[in-house]
Amino acid sequence: MNASTKVLYTARTHTAGGRENGSARSDDGQLDVRLSPPGLGRVGANPEQLFAAGWSACFESAIGLVAKKKRIELPGDVTIAAEVDLAFSTAEGYSLAARLTVTIPGVDRALAQALMDEAHTICPYSKATRGNIGVTITLA
Repeated sequence: MNASTKVLYTARTHTAGGRENGSARSDDGQLDVRLSPPGLGRVGANPEQLFAAGWSACFESAIGLVAKKKRIELPGDVTIAAEVDLAFSTAEGYSLAARLTVTIPGVDRALAQALMDEAHTICPYSKATRGNIGVTITLA
């Protein structure tokens, strides 16, 4: 960050026990979640689920910001289905890949695609992952 950057919010969490048998809690108590590895059926969310939820929520907000800037009225039922893959290869080790499927009912497909494309340029999660993981964003 540079001197002209204004921090709008800082999330603070404390995690203990990792994904195996851990828990994560925010300093304000709004997030309090048990953690577990993916695919084992244990109680708790895994980090990939939390990342998918965070990114999809942020991406939907970015679409809303783009639409507002262009004075476009969006329906109330914009949705984002997010999938985050945790992968392993002997050559590269662990990695992530992500797919977002966007639904914007009642909006022309070309306009919806344009909103999605611009949202992908401003969404902080999209910026953070750009060039770092495989990402596919599709209009449903």
